[in-house]
Amino acid sequence: MTQTTSAHHQSGTAPPAARFDAVVRAAVGQGLLGEGGPVAGFIDTEGVRASVGALHDAFAATPEVLHTFAAKACSLVPVLRLLADCGMGCEVASPGELRLAVEAGFAASRVVLDSPAKTREEIRLALALGVAVNADSLDELRRIDALRTPGTASVLGLRVNPQVGGGAIGPMSTATDTSKFGVALRDPGAREAIVDAFRERPWLTRLHTHVGSQGCPLELIADGVARTYELAEEINATLGVRQVTSLDIGGGLPVNFADETVRPSYADYVAALTAAAPGLFSGRYSLVTEFGRSLLAKNGFIGARVEYTKDAGGRRIALTHAGAQTATRTVLMPDAWPLRIGAFGPDGTPKTGPSLAQDIAGPCCFAGDVVAYGRELPELAEDDVVVLYDTGAYYFSTPWAYNSLPRPAVYGFRAVAGPEDGAGHDGPVTFATVRDAQSLDDIAAESGLAHADALIRRDD
Repeated sequence: MTQTTSAHHQSGTAPPAARFDAVVRAAVGQGLLGEGGPVAGFIDTEGVRASVGALHDAFAATPEVLHTFAAKACSLVPVLRLLADCGMGCEVASPGELRLAVEAGFAASRVVLDSPAKTREEIRLALALGVAVNADSLDELRRIDALRTPGTASVLGLRVNPQVGGGAIGPMSTATDTSKFGVALRDPGAREAIVDAFRERPWLTRLHTHVGSQGCPLELIADGVARTYELAEEINATLGVRQVTSLDIGGGLPVNFADETVRPSYADYVAALTAAAPGLFSGRYSLVTEFGRSLLAKNGFIGARVEYTKDAGGRRIALTHAGAQTATRTVLMPDAWPLRIGAFGPDGTPKTGPSLAQDIAGPCCFAGDVVAYGRELPELAEDDVVVLYDTGAYYFSTPWAYNSLPRPAVYGFRAVAGPEDGAGHDGPVTFATVRDAQSLDDIAAESGLAHADALIRRDD
């Protein structure tokens, strides 16, 4: 099943290939992209709402489900607040993400804390707030034993690794035999130890699993969920009481980076789960999901100015302001994370003309800082704009501070379709600042300016 990326584009008011054309033109016209802002991130707010709607629709027949957004996918407070307004909860994996979730306004009962290395203070804070906590190991359960008070409102669970194998991208696969996450379910004695852990802790009521994300086929993800469901059934049968009452089935829906379509869809995911674990949606267990990339990737893009072009060894290179600092995964693992590239003129209109094979390189001072190799595009020139599509998650929201390059500004936008007069006219595009561009003063302060003399002071 495929779908376009938001409801207001499904209506036919804008061809999928031109989805963001008017936005790029407006960003250039309003000075958000140009000499004063050579790189910026953009989020389609209506597209985000439509993606959340598609998720809720896919699970509409599920008796009780909490959909949480994985904060690491876009850890920007205004974006998190938008998602909260759409009815999402929030999955966090660090004290910083927990703070952002609180600031974004998520109710504690709709926040889930996951992490393989929680400190005692982190656990203590989570329990005091009443957010759900998924222990990543049996040792962590023992820490919770010491820190938990009988009156805590936190739902407490245990993450298991179903060890169903990996997908096409090893670092994104979290259910391999030697994954660092969860209790390895198929290791000798592990299953019995898990059952004993629940027997000893009547307050332990949730099982959690997450098989992986990009590169993982639906069948692999569904198999991991099915094995966790079977474990919940076994625990409850063994204990003779319905102690496990909820299953956190993680997120991980892969994103199609090859073109504009959304595939697989959330409906495809639910169909795969239904086939693998028919009882999952029976109502015996409430469900929690933790989607991130699949909700935001296609609802955002990076725009960057072309500063120079050059030829080297018979190769054309366009040097832009979007490189490893904003597209880190693509630069470091180009085969695993390829991005579609758009070419626009200095006025923000799409470039036309004969295609030319060009490398799209970034500003970082190392040779591998290239986001696309030999890409066939209309010939780029100084002051043109390139667009990196499908970067609404894990790109501009959490940039790399290499070379002390400033973090780019991020803007949310709403595009209103113009009258269908056949002339290609567009309605207005409105922008809202999500994050200001980092200033040089900010960079200096973050780099220890207040302690500049700390290492050269001498005792009198």
